Amino acid sequence: MNKVMFFAHLRDAAGIDSITVDAAGKTVAELKAELAQKYDLPKMDTVMAAINEEFSSNEETINEGDVIAFIPPVSGG
Repeated sequence: MNKVMFFAHLRDAAGIDSITVDAAGKTVAELKAELAQKYDLPKMDTVMAAINEEFSSNEETINEGDVIAFIPPVSGG
């Protein structure tokens, strides 16, 4: 199983800050698409992903026990 954490507007849209899913063997892009549909998450194409606290590409494959975080772009002033 894998822990998936949502930050900022994704947390608000999902209504929760984390979930547990079976994502082993999927790519980050596949997980993004699955979660975007299931939780109606906006703008997943612009969201950064981290696996085990290291930024990863959409092509990265998720392993059993990995922790995945989805982090929207941040702007400030």
